[in-house]
Amino acid sequence: MISKKILKIPIINKLIFSILDIQDAIDTLYSRFDVTDELYEKFQNEKISNTYLDIFKKKNPLVSVCIATYNRSELLVNRCIKSILNQDYENIEVIVVGDCCTDDTEALIKQIRDKRLHFYNLPERGAYPEDPTLRWMVAGTKPTNQALKIANGDFITHLDDDDEHLPNRIIKLVHFIQQHEMDFVWHPFWRENKNGKWELNTSYHFRRNEVTTSSSFYHKWLKQIPWDIKAYRYNEPGDWNRFRKLKYLGAKTARFPEPLLKHYKEKNVSAT
Repeated sequence: MISKKILKIPIINKLIFSILDIQDAIDTLYSRFDVTDELYEKFQNEKISNTYLDIFKKKNPLVSVCIATYNRSELLVNRCIKSILNQDYENIEVIVVGDCCTDDTEALIKQIRDKRLHFYNLPERGAYPEDPTLRWMVAGTKPTNQALKIANGDFITHLDDDDEHLPNRIIKLVHFIQQHEMDFVWHPFWRENKNGKWELNTSYHFRRNEVTTSSSFYHKWLKQIPWDIKAYRYNEPGDWNRFRKLKYLGAKTARFPEPLLKHYKEKNVSAT
């Protein structure tokens, strides 16, 4: 006799895929409202231009690492920035933008003698919602968008101010994105759970909860798509709100197979 549990497996799998298909359809619908026809056509035309494609052939391209921060000076300097400046790939610019930091962030960064590191502190914080969950979805939007405006890199990537990248991350992703001429790549990452144990997010698909800000690496053209400070109205985090728009534009995406990020469990910071 065939086990009822075995019979249920195809049904469960079918249900899961149906839910994912529905979510994909919702993402597409939202993006149709968010992405203008003009922007869509602009990307279609420019992604086949020599100016766009030449970056894939460029030797030693500049990579901009954008970091948004707020009152996490010790973690920022001793973990986050350290992991970037110690990368095997040297042609980088590190752009740290404070969300109106009130601690010693600027003082500690000034102690780092590296011309690749730049710090800007915004005069006021972003207008984030009061609800903690909604606030989490979009916190850091304002400094992240400012970092994108400043970025000069041929390729753009990000890192949360309390996380770290593996030392060979950038050089591996530069080779990968150029070899395959992708617009956007992402990779698996290690995630610290609430018990302090590390779990691997395999990130097999370009979907919500599988791609995070610090696992992204992309062509500079895409910086024209900013983070939306009102993404919480869709009940979605700001990173996926942005990434689904890139997907709708038709950006060529690919998964790099190795985990290159350690995503630590979040720690609260002072609200002052």
